[in-house]
Amino acid sequence: MESISGAPGRRTTIVDVATAAGVSKQTVTRAMNDMPGIKAETRTRIQQLAKDLGYVPSRFAKGLAQGAQTSIGLAIPGLTNPYFPAFIASVVEQATERNWQVVISDYVDRAMGPVSAVSQLAPQVDAVIGYLGNETGASQEILGRRPLVLLDLTGSTSAGEVSFDYAHAAALALAHLAGRGVNRVAYLDYVRDGGLSVRGQAFARRAGELGMATTFLNAEDSAGSARETISAYLAKGNSPKAIVTFNDLMAAGAMKALTAGGKNVPGDCAVIGMDGIALGELLTPELTTLALDLREVGAVAVRLVERLLAGELPAGAAESRVVLQHHLVVRESA
Repeated sequence: MESISGAPGRRTTIVDVATAAGVSKQTVTRAMNDMPGIKAETRTRIQQLAKDLGYVPSRFAKGLAQGAQTSIGLAIPGLTNPYFPAFIASVVEQATERNWQVVISDYVDRAMGPVSAVSQLAPQVDAVIGYLGNETGASQEILGRRPLVLLDLTGSTSAGEVSFDYAHAAALALAHLAGRGVNRVAYLDYVRDGGLSVRGQAFARRAGELGMATTFLNAEDSAGSARETISAYLAKGNSPKAIVTFNDLMAAGAMKALTAGGKNVPGDCAVIGMDGIALGELLTPELTTLALDLREVGAVAVRLVERLLAGELPAGAAESRVVLQHHLVVRESA
């Protein structure tokens, strides 16, 4: 099989595939659309070449051939957590400045899952930015040479990553609590398969270094589930001096449970969330949180895509892995 390499950052075209396969554009069209008039072995060979070259027929194909704007996909695991709409807004803002289109796939509560979400986006976009968990290898394979930039993950095979320094976040939270005289804390985690999340692991390491007594609890990624978990914990006679949560949404549920259980926040129990969504300022008391600058997160992700598409960064290069840090926003809850 002959292979070719397009110019850095240039979308592979039907002409590239036809040249590599030694056939006409019409034959490539027949192969990619499973049309009659082509041998099975030729169809298979062309489809494999197209996959290797990163060529995917698009409903925007005509516009792209005429130089239409870049399209990027966003794969998001749900919009019920206010974090994700805020992140989407930051990406859209950055894309709009570049005259790019944004196509969103929200794969929560769907059988499709993150890989299928990328498959759905692939015919429409030049690159994908996504929160895909560990489902990354297959997603990059689907996109071929087009960039996949992952959020909140390290050590993947994707073209780029934007990860977060949870060790730094844990150090900030626990130093703040220690300064308030807290020596016993609960961490409310979110993990589906047992164990601890990456956030929980960072918290456990830092708490261990400080010799701080720690209890780990688990709930679903919702305020309601967090409220139920903390209510059950209090009902057993436990009296935590502080609760740190996986995210701000769960912190809101924890605070509701504490109030319902007759606990004063922060007098009896301090609460610290994570993410820094606007919800925290609407709670009573207002939520202390480990905040990310979501405008920065969106800007970094889009800039990575831009540089990868332009060929300024090789896929998977050290410079395509960016680590961002949280900052502690001290409000009333801790």
